[in-house]
Amino acid sequence: MAEDHTNQQPQQPPQPAEPQGFDAQQSQAYAQGQAQPFAQSQPYGQAQAQQPYGQPGAHQYAQPGCGQQYYAPAAQPVYAAPASRKKNMTPWIVLGVILFAVVFCFTIGAMSCSSAVRSLSNFGMGSVEEELTDGPTVAVIDISGTIQYDGTACSPEGLSSLLNQAEENDDIEAVVLRVDSGGGTATAGEEMAEYVKRFSKPVVVSSASMNCSAAYEISSQADLIYVNKTTDIGAIGTVMQVTDLSELLDKLGISVDNIASAESKDSSYGTRPLTDEERAYYQELIDVTNEVFVENVAEGRSMSLDEARALATGLSFTGEQAVENGLADEVGVFDDAIEAAAQLAGLGSDYNVITLTQSSDLGSLMDLLSESDSDSATSAAAAKLIELLKNEGVLS
Repeated sequence: MAEDHTNQQPQQPPQPAEPQGFDAQQSQAYAQGQAQPFAQSQPYGQAQAQQPYGQPGAHQYAQPGCGQQYYAPAAQPVYAAPASRKKNMTPWIVLGVILFAVVFCFTIGAMSCSSAVRSLSNFGMGSVEEELTDGPTVAVIDISGTIQYDGTACSPEGLSSLLNQAEENDDIEAVVLRVDSGGGTATAGEEMAEYVKRFSKPVVVSSASMNCSAAYEISSQADLIYVNKTTDIGAIGTVMQVTDLSELLDKLGISVDNIASAESKDSSYGTRPLTDEERAYYQELIDVTNEVFVENVAEGRSMSLDEARALATGLSFTGEQAVENGLADEVGVFDDAIEAAAQLAGLGSDYNVITLTQSSDLGSLMDLLSESDSDSATSAAAAKLIELLKNEGVLS
């Protein structure tokens, strides 16, 4: 049976509870909406405790019997760097397939597989195209920059790769190192000098503005060194720098505590002066390293050790001075060095000149696609793409 709600009165909203501590006049005013609920008349010091400002979650009954408890907000999460992920080559593969299709749209006639695969290359390193080395060739390797371990031609791994390609290519008869470097790390220079020494074909150095320190150690192993009159060359020497920042740190009020496994482990950190024993130790390291440098120069330049030591002052010479003291052979420009390399290889006047460079397979592909000769560019680009897909496991 349905209930009859016709005569029922609408419910009134509940009246707020009367605040505690109000007198009669305030209570009446509050009921009429003319007073604020916090206008208490209780004596000072007897009001109900309020939640402390800046302490969210505080409640006097949070834990019975434990007094007022304050709940600090949860600590914010610290976002660590995302875990390293394996390089995704899929976009490059897709791009390569697209480029491959575009190239073939402009190719006239069928292209045989044998004509496609014509490049000699190492993945991620430099490459030598057979078309560029068709006949006697002088290869140029550019060593410009700091000698260090960075994978470029200024590094042991980079120079070794390029020299190996020149060694294995029967058309390349000689190499010219175009050097423009102020030096770098001692070990990298020593290793690169060894690679030049082991190279079986003629090597000629063409010095640009600078050929100093570790760069000169490399150059000293060549068959001939060409310089300009104003080339800065030599600077045979080794240096190590240890900066003492202890007094500066004291003035700035900075205290550094080094926790080390041995007394001298922090000797090169710059937070304290070197002891006499540590200074002597580092000096011995420098002397031993420099002796290797001097020995390489003496051997490469057919000097005695005493002659090489006399030139190992750490100072550089002009090109003309270097020719006079035996650190260089001829004053001449880049073209003169190339001609000298060709003569050492017995090439006469009919030879090619190419530059061996460091580049990725994808970069080489892009370069080849920009060639004006569409047929040769297509063949070489196809070879590059096939090699890239094989390295990625897409093709077997």
